[in-house]
Amino acid sequence: MSGHWICGRFEFNLERPILMGIVNVTPDSFSDGGQHDQTDSAIAHARQLIAQGAHILDIGGESTRPGAAPVTLEIELARIMPILEAVKDSGVAISIDTCKAEVMHTVLAEGADMINDVTGMRTAQARAVVVQHPNCGVCVMHMQGEPRTMQQNPHYKDVVREVHQALLHQAHTLQESGVDRSRISIDPGLGFGKTLAQNYHLIAELETIASSGYPVVFGASRKSMLGTVTGKPVDQRLAGSLAAALAGVAHGAKVLRVHDVAETRDALMVWQSVKNPGNL
Repeated sequence: MSGHWICGRFEFNLERPILMGIVNVTPDSFSDGGQHDQTDSAIAHARQLIAQGAHILDIGGESTRPGAAPVTLEIELARIMPILEAVKDSGVAISIDTCKAEVMHTVLAEGADMINDVTGMRTAQARAVVVQHPNCGVCVMHMQGEPRTMQQNPHYKDVVREVHQALLHQAHTLQESGVDRSRISIDPGLGFGKTLAQNYHLIAELETIASSGYPVVFGASRKSMLGTVTGKPVDQRLAGSLAAALAGVAHGAKVLRVHDVAETRDALMVWQSVKNPGNL
């Protein structure tokens, strides 16, 4: 298994989990819908996540929640670019959460380190862009269907096997296109075209997906799969998010995509101290 992951200007040692802080720049992410206030709030939030210990910032300008409608290229770039410009030289890797090849091209040219594609780099255009940037990190996520319809009737005969095979297929397609294996990470896509039970099966058997050797990006933070189990609304899911994060790491996750960076960092420090008390 690879012990490192190339992500643009950065090369991550994967002996310890990497924290990816979430920066959503979408209208429903902030109470004020004005573009200026939204941008200022996003930049302030990004800087706060860096101060809390994020290794990567994942900036997204298009919502991928269930039922979400797509936005235009122009709107997505208008949301992303001011944040990218403000934080790209902050000492952490910058990931852009997008499925548009045109957005990928623009942000990589402006200094982004990584592309996080919820559609799994399915298009030849997207693959061509990341091939042209020989150091950028790439995250291939699994999603059954597309955001507007993915939760209507997700169906698998064996969710772990099918998700694993689909991720391997896309990762191998990237490599055949010219992307080095050391740049590729994979994400099982919790909540993206999966039932509640299927999400938890994927966590319980995450070692199967991690056994491929590609770093596993794990994103359960604040998701409805936690709210359904705990009965808590989205703003009260911290405890559930931390439990899921630790379960993910215990089963092989290397990169945790989270909203609550400081709290996740503390939880990981305690968990690692229990695992390795001799290092204290």
